[in-house]
Order: sequence, then C-alpha cells, then structure tokens
Amino acid sequence: MNPWIKAFRLRTLPLGIASVSMATVLAYGEGRHSWLIAGMTLLTTVLLQILSNVANDYGDSENGADNELREGPSRQTQTAAISKNAMKRAMIILGGLTLASGISLLLISGLPLIRVLLFFTLGLVCILAAIKYTAGKNPYGYAGLGDLSVLIFFGWVGVLGAYFLQTKSLSNISYILPASTLGLFMVGVLNINNIRDIVSDQAAGKRSIPVRIGRPKAVFYHWLLLLGGLGLTILFVVLNYKSSIQYIFLAVLPLLLINGKSVATKTEAMTLDPYLKQLVLTTLLFVVTFGIGHIISHI
Repeated sequence: MNPWIKAFRLRTLPLGIASVSMATVLAYGEGRHSWLIAGMTLLTTVLLQILSNVANDYGDSENGADNELREGPSRQTQTAAISKNAMKRAMIILGGLTLASGISLLLISGLPLIRVLLFFTLGLVCILAAIKYTAGKNPYGYAGLGDLSVLIFFGWVGVLGAYFLQTKSLSNISYILPASTLGLFMVGVLNINNIRDIVSDQAAGKRSIPVRIGRPKAVFYHWLLLLGGLGLTILFVVLNYKSSIQYIFLAVLPLLLINGKSVATKTEAMTLDPYLKQLVLTTLLFVVTFGIGHIISHI
C-alpha cells in the first residue's frame, strides 16, 4: 500500500478540506449550513483531489516531466513502483467513485432538476479537468494553465459551489473574496512545486509559470499570491465588518512571510520542498482562524 499512499499525496488533501470548510463556515454564519451536504461534498472533493494526484503521477511520467532531472520527491509511475496500467486502472476507479459520490450528493441536495443538471455538468468538467491537467494528449498543465485551473476549481467552484449546495443561493457576492484568497494560496502551493521542478519541467517542455517567466519573477509572483490573497480577505472584512475578531485570520501573516522568504532564498529542491507542506497547513489554519472570526461575529 505504501506506493499507493505516496501516489495519493495525502499532504495535499487539506486543500480540498479547506475549500469545503470555508463554504461551511460562510453557510454556518447565516444559519443555513447542512452537515450532511457538507460531509458528502467533502467526500466528493477528496476523491476528486486524489484522482487529480494519481492522474498527475501518471501524466507526468507519460509526458516526460518526471525524468532524471527532477529533484522533488519521486513519483510512483516514474520509479515503476506502480505500473502505468495499474495507475490507469486507478484513475478509472477513482473517476467512477468521484462520479458516484457527486451524484449521491446531488440526490440529497434538494436542488430543482435544472440546477441538479447544471451541477452534474460542472462535476463532469471537474473530473475531466483533474485528469487532463497532465494526462492525455495536450494536457493543459503543460501550457501553464494549471494556476488558473486551481484558482477556478479549488477557489471559486470549490468554495462557492459547496456554499450554494448548502444554502441554495448566493446571498453575498463578496464571498468571492475569501474564496479567491483560498484559491490564490492553493496556487501558491502549485507555484512552489513548479519552482522546485523548473529544470525538469523545462527539459520536458512543460511550460509552467516559473518556466515561462524564470525563477526571480516566479518568486515575485509568489509574493503576489500570498499577500494579494490575504488582502482580498481584509477587503471582505472591511465590506462586512461586525467585530474586530474578524481580523483574527491575520495570525497567519507571519507564516506567509516565512513561506515567501523561504521560496526566495531556498534554491535547492530538498530545502524548498518542506515549504510546500508548510503552505498547505498555513492555508488550513487560515480557514480555521477566518471561520472562528466569522462565526463569532455573527453570534
């Protein structure tokens, strides 16, 4: 099981958890949350993220990004710990499980048929996006579109979609601000991964953002993701101010500064890699502290 656990990349799963948690916090603040729908959304999201990780392992091996130049943690298809056929079967199984979980979620959602069909279509798009990131012909991750995909699916769709499933409406358009913060932090996680792999990605023709703009500009881009993302939630609080406790999420600022400085100064893959996990956990802490402030201010 050890190779499969590595292929699932469990250290990234808090990102999916963060999306659903943020949505539930926003719904809870209005007294319109649903623990059942939140739980089913979480299951679907985690399955979708594992599918994306497995497809990424398979796709990077198939398309050449996982090669002898790669300095990050080894991938299971690349090292033959899991065969390509086995990984492909896992993608099919995970795709089926994700689809089944998503359909179950829609059946209990209580949405009218037209909205069920819209969410079903959106779910299919999410599954396709998870697979096509690095797998198959012309994967969009190799064209440098992974950052936009993460912002859309883990930030906007992940948060606002999960919120809508619980509340059946979008009562406050400014919710897109904390959703964007979450998405930008998650793009930051991807950016660290891409900065770490810049040499092997360039050799494989994977045109990630750091490959396109170079490491110095990718570091500046990273600072924009972290501080710009935090600024959007500050704006959200200004627009929806009730109590100073809402600013408790600023407790993550020192951690973001540490992350940004480390990305700027750590040039070796093995010294940079731990800050990928650090940003994942910082993102989860952001959701927790934001949630505390948001809920208390609505009591």
